[in-house]
Parts: sequence; C-alpha cells; structure tokens
Amino acid sequence: MKYENMPTAQFIKESNNGNINYNDFYRKFFEKLKEADKKYNLLITQNTKKPTITKGKITALPLSVKDCICTRNIKTTAGSKILENYIPPFDATAIKKLKEQGGVIVGKTAQDEFGHGTFSTNCAYKIPKNPLDPKRSCGGSSGGAGGLVAALNMPHIAIAESTGGSISAPAAFTGTVGITPTYGRVSRYGLIDYANSLDKIGAMGKTVEDAALALNIMSGHDPMDETSINEKVPDFLTATKKDIKGMKLGVPKEYFSEKIDDKIKNIIWDKIKHLETLGATYEKCSLPTTKYTIPSYYIIAMCETSTNLAKFCGMRYGAAEDLKGRDFNEYFSDIRGKYLGEEAKRRIILGTYARMAGYRDQYYLKAMKVRTLIINDYKKAFKKYDCLVSPTMPFIAPKFKDIEKLTPVENYFADILTAGPNLAGIPMISVPAGTHQSMPVGMHILAGHMQEEKILQIAGATH
Repeated sequence: MKYENMPTAQFIKESNNGNINYNDFYRKFFEKLKEADKKYNLLITQNTKKPTITKGKITALPLSVKDCICTRNIKTTAGSKILENYIPPFDATAIKKLKEQGGVIVGKTAQDEFGHGTFSTNCAYKIPKNPLDPKRSCGGSSGGAGGLVAALNMPHIAIAESTGGSISAPAAFTGTVGITPTYGRVSRYGLIDYANSLDKIGAMGKTVEDAALALNIMSGHDPMDETSINEKVPDFLTATKKDIKGMKLGVPKEYFSEKIDDKIKNIIWDKIKHLETLGATYEKCSLPTTKYTIPSYYIIAMCETSTNLAKFCGMRYGAAEDLKGRDFNEYFSDIRGKYLGEEAKRRIILGTYARMAGYRDQYYLKAMKVRTLIINDYKKAFKKYDCLVSPTMPFIAPKFKDIEKLTPVENYFADILTAGPNLAGIPMISVPAGTHQSMPVGMHILAGHMQEEKILQIAGATH
C-alpha cells in the first residue's frame, strides 16, 4: 500500500479495517522521520520503542509531541539543558487521551528553550530549519512541530503548545495548519509551563481536518487541571464542513498596519474576498488596544516564567551537581548560569525585576489591567462579528542571517498579530493563504471564547 500523501482520515479508516501492515508502515515512516530530522533538525528525541497499536479514533496514527509536553518514559526537556535527563513517569492528560484513542508517539520536536522565542533560534539542542527553504526559520517556539508537518508526506499530526503565538507562527512560516484553542479547552496537566495564564496545548497538521481531529480528542475537563473548562466538547471535525453563508467577519485595521508586508496584506485580502463569494460578509473594524499588546504580553509572560523557572535550581528539579563547599545562593547561581540559555536568563531577570517591591504596581499590575482592556476589545468585536481575520505574521519566514541582526525588542515585536489573541485566551487558527517569494503566507482566524467551531468553519472554507 502507498502511504505517501495518504490523507489522515483514509489512513485511520484503513487502519481500523485491518488493511495496514504496521511493520511495513512504521519502517517507512521512521525512515522518512530520520531523513527529515537529519536534513532539518526537527527532533530532540525519537521514540525508538516498537509501537503498540490500540484501536480507537486515530488507530496507529503517528503523533509528534512538542518537547515541553510530558510523555511517559520518553525524555522531555522543554528544549533546555537544565532538563536534559528528565524522563517523565507519566503522560500529560492530552497525550494520555490521544494514546487511548490509538495515537502512537514517534518523537519529541525541537523548540525554543521553555518556549522563549518566535523563530526557534533559542534552542539548547538544535535549531530547526524550514523544509521549504533551509536558510529560513520554521518559526517558534513550536518550530520542530511545524517543520515536521511540512517535511513529512506521511500520515502524521503534531501536538504543539502556544503561549504568545507559538503554534500560529510556525504554521504560517511552514505552510501548515495550526490551531490554538481557548485557554482551558485542553488540560495543561503535564505541560512544563512557560507562563501559566497563557499556555495552551493545540495541534498542527497538513489540513484543517487534521487539526480539528486532534482537538476533538484532547479537549475536555480534567480534574488534574483546575483551569480546564467543564463544558461539553462539540464535534470540531463536523464544523470544518459547514457552510459559511451568513457569517460576519471583522477585519481589524490595526492588523493591516504599515508594519505588515504589503504583499502579505494583499494575499489576505484576496482570501477575504474569496470568503465573501462563499456567502460570508466582512467589515473593517478596530481593536484600539493593539499597540499595548506586546508590552503587556511580555511583562506578564516574563513575570510568570521567572516564578515557574525558579524551581530549576539544582535541588529537586533539573540538573544538579555536588555542592563542593558552595553555599546555596552560589550553587543555585552556578547551576542556573551553566544550564539555562541566554534568552531564558534574560526573561527570568526582567520578570524578577518587574515583580520586585516598588515595581510590581508599575509594571505587572498595570500590564494585567491592560490585559483586561484587550480582552474587552475582543469581546466587543465578537458581539458584532463571528470571526476576525488578518495575516498571521507580519512577514514571511525570515532567513537566519536576518534574525541574527534583530535586537531582542525587534524580535518580540514579531508577535504583534498573535500576542493579543493569546493574552485574551481566545481560539485561533492559522491556515495557508498563498505564497510570497515562494514562501507561505498564513491567514489568522480568531473567534470568541469557546467558539472553536466558528474558526474551523471559516478555515474549512478556505481549502
């Protein structure tokens, strides 16, 4: 049987009908996986154990998992040397659910250390290269996930995670589909946190249906995660096939500013006009707080990461050494200085500063108040529109030589279109919209809290 370019739905059907020779399939799959990893640096760890096949909704389907999501008996490092030898004794709830439905974990994908990055260049192990042009970034922080989906022409879905755009950015840069659900839709239990109030587990695939399928399985309340939402999970897969006639789209003018490449804006407008021919209507609208999203997002995220990473001090968690006469402060500083990367240290220092007495009101609390204004902006928009549409990223996947020239602040401003939705905790999906300079351009579709069906409805119509 020919497995190359086989749609996921067909693979699952053939698998459940007993038509897949698993030994043959996985031999070919791992050959392709090793080849892709060798060329593009996409994996931190490959699962070398022989797959155990369980019947379910995704019987025998290969799944890659971002390395910040815990996988039982498979090394999980969050892309950091401080966790180089960590092997979790349990699965994250999302992974447990996927395995129970027949999913097979094939490896852990490369990422920015603890999710700290937009281009997957802050990596402790290897920097993933874009399979469409190896001189360019895959995006971050789920760069390995996006790159692997783009590189493999075999049935496969990538499980990823987003804090400020870490699913949408690589989806846009690699021409794949990436869905980030509402905060709380998918349990965070077993996720190695970057910023607790922002982190979300989602999925990446070649098609909208692939992303919806994974989300169907992962979603739902989990008593192990008090932030998970106890609501019935709709059938997201069905939503991808629904008519969009009568749906109202908002087009935020701030998301088409002079900072966005003109060619990208034109491609997105073409897609919006196409959606209009399918029965949707659109209006230009405004999200006035957009200019505050980057400062607000980075202050909150850095404050939260500085507390989350405090536990990696060489005692109970992470890398450890012999004290050798050092006092605890000296020992902690040595361990963290040696095993944490430059960007992780920068974010810890800035976050700690913003939380200090005398600065907490000035920075952190003010950023939280701004976050509320940003959420209210979106709520107001979604009273009028079903979805908001915009470019996903302000430019195509940049070349590594150009990324090296960026200052940290310029680097952070690459998230201008994705940080706002992540701050608000609303669902979003990036879908391929066209190409510019032979590289993919992503269209971002946003909806109100728990309205994943709407973004999948629009996304399904774009394909």
